Amino acid sequence: MSYNVRFWDIRERPGRRNRYQVRWTVNGRERSESLSTAGLAESRRAKLMTAAREGEPFDEHTGLPASELRAIKQRTTWYDLAHEYLDQRWDRTPGNTRRTLADALATITPALVRPDATYSDPRVLRRALYAWAFNKNAWDQEPAGEWREALDWMRRNSLPVGALAEADVLRRALDAVCRKLDGKAAAAKTARRKRAALNEVLNIAVEKGYFSENPLNGLRWNAPAVNEEVDPAAVPNPAQVLRLLAAVAEQGGRGPHLEAFFGCMYYAAMRPAEVIHLRHEQCHLPKTGWGMLNLSGGVVIAGKEWTDDGAVHEVHSLKRRAATATRPVPIPPQFVRILRGHIERFGVAPDGRLFRNQAGNYVDPAAYGTTWARARERVLTRTERASGLAKRPYDLRHAGISFWLYSGVDPAECARRAGQSIEVLFRHYAKFLDGVREQANRLIEESMQEWDRVSQGAAPTG
Repeated sequence: MSYNVRFWDIRERPGRRNRYQVRWTVNGRERSESLSTAGLAESRRAKLMTAAREGEPFDEHTGLPASELRAIKQRTTWYDLAHEYLDQRWDRTPGNTRRTLADALATITPALVRPDATYSDPRVLRRALYAWAFNKNAWDQEPAGEWREALDWMRRNSLPVGALAEADVLRRALDAVCRKLDGKAAAAKTARRKRAALNEVLNIAVEKGYFSENPLNGLRWNAPAVNEEVDPAAVPNPAQVLRLLAAVAEQGGRGPHLEAFFGCMYYAAMRPAEVIHLRHEQCHLPKTGWGMLNLSGGVVIAGKEWTDDGAVHEVHSLKRRAATATRPVPIPPQFVRILRGHIERFGVAPDGRLFRNQAGNYVDPAAYGTTWARARERVLTRTERASGLAKRPYDLRHAGISFWLYSGVDPAECARRAGQSIEVLFRHYAKFLDGVREQANRLIEESMQEWDRVSQGAAPTG
């Protein structure tokens, strides 16, 4: 807030609908409002000047006097703010992120209502928020009857934005992100993701001048602990991977087609979305020696309700990379042979994709998940299955990265090939890096001993 306020003359801009512009500065930052008539503009300018003469501070972010800002804070509810936030972000957000944001806001919003307010059917309210209020694609049509009643109730009972400055109110929202609708504890990663959405909306509230700083910043709250380390018990060794891939190939139907699909996750440490997107032109597969896969994106399921064109799938750039970024990944000769054999046997889709379902469309996660589950059942012992060994196809990516580390590949190169930062690699693969450190320590110790001998006059060995 600032008392340094200066006013300019009203500016007329012919040819515009709101041709009269009121202009002023707050601590040097220019602000303006456009009105349709000279009388309205003079009235607005006089009102602002009166507030300044009476000693009201003006907000630097919005340019408004404190009294007007307080009135806006009382009128604008959390529901209004979240709705506006999603509207502003929608066009620059992929469908899958739209869906997860809607899920987060639909969880948080019912917690930010008047203390004495409880909706009769929480599931209907959550569904109305998720599928309509926070899905801009649905706004062209009026919500259904029970949804309309739920949303009208929410508009009446949602707390004003200013109430979120109170720690007790914020804790209600944070408690909500830690629970599922049935009251059971939500997964730690889910809770953190939804908390991040709350933080983002509150940052927008700061930009709009509702708060001088994000009220979450000073709140003491213990976030659910997330274990990001890969469990070695779930990571198959190379012999187990070969058994599993053979069990995939031996299955009828789509099994033989998916052997190379799962091989990409192991030999190139690819994410499933990247494998689904892989095209023939991205593959350098020589007859002998190492090959190269030049990855350029991934395919994810977003749901037709969340995409601009109504398609179920979306093609994304590489994770946390620019739209045009690529990632070259060398692949060993044995996998080059597998991919060459796959292409010779099954060909490629018209757009060059190596992997597709029977109808020529994208491979479905549920389908390849079923094939993987059958392979585990066929070749793993009961003890191995009970331990969670290779429970998910994604564990093949973990197995590939951990084998690189075990083989002595520099961690930075492992991170580059896997398409993640070195910080993420160290956080996820700490247990596997222990062995790499021990190997490095032995090499350093051997070198030190060698130089000790040299310094004592002995001839160096080797």
